[in-house]
Amino acid sequence: MNILTKPEVTGFFDKDTNTVSYVVRDPTSQSCAVIDSVTDLDYAAGRIHYQSANQIIEHISQNDLILEWIIETHAHADHLSAAPYIQEKLGGKIGIGQKITMVQKAFGQVFGNSEQFRTDGSQFDRLFSNNDSYEIGNMKAVAISTPGHTPACMSHVIGDAIFVGDTIFMPDGGTARVDFPGGDARQLFQSIQRILSYPEETRLFVCHDYGPNGRDFRWQTSVREQRENSIHVRDNMTEEEFITIRTERDKQLGMPKLIIPSIQVNIRAGHLPEKDPGGTRFIKVPLNVL
Repeated sequence: MNILTKPEVTGFFDKDTNTVSYVVRDPTSQSCAVIDSVTDLDYAAGRIHYQSANQIIEHISQNDLILEWIIETHAHADHLSAAPYIQEKLGGKIGIGQKITMVQKAFGQVFGNSEQFRTDGSQFDRLFSNNDSYEIGNMKAVAISTPGHTPACMSHVIGDAIFVGDTIFMPDGGTARVDFPGGDARQLFQSIQRILSYPEETRLFVCHDYGPNGRDFRWQTSVREQRENSIHVRDNMTEEEFITIRTERDKQLGMPKLIIPSIQVNIRAGHLPEKDPGGTRFIKVPLNVL
């Protein structure tokens, strides 16, 4: 990792889903990437809008930036991606980990997708393999496989920063759940150790924050802060202790309130389900499955 490269990072916090989206700018050019964007959904009314995405678009446009990449750290279960909407407005390539195909196959069966639904990841412009690199202007970015929360989770190392998706939360928030299909506590612990092997000053940017104990929302931490203070993965925490803590914690969690629409949209690279013959789009609700 070139620790001399310090990307400019702007976070956009969506309070409805506690999601942080990022614009990551190359400090030596006008090039940028968007990581983990959000489409706003009024679930009760069945209506979507793009206030959150428009804030990102406005930021990029006002600063005369060039959008090169729209990155998904994984297929989120708690918010809908706005990747296609942002791409339509500003361009850029949509990228995700290659193991999204495993998630597509698993959830394609859950939601009874039609034969036309492709499970080869072709809805995305780029499928990243472990240690694949790409450029944001003059900046090199590397996608590293960090499974455990889902099989397709990847963290993105960009200069002195790592965008960890749902793998790690702020130190007082712990780590991601592992009780979704393909989740694995041991894998998650090992993935986090990979992240924490980077230099202590490495900046870590998380995808969610819930303000534990009423504190203000935060989304930037560091390898040092995690190793010293994380309630789940600080330095003296063993793998077996972590597995016990994570497993017991997951037993207490309900399903994310937007998991049903989120998964159906996000395995399609953020595209909405196809229209029926009458021209209406529907979200399916499988009963007694999840």
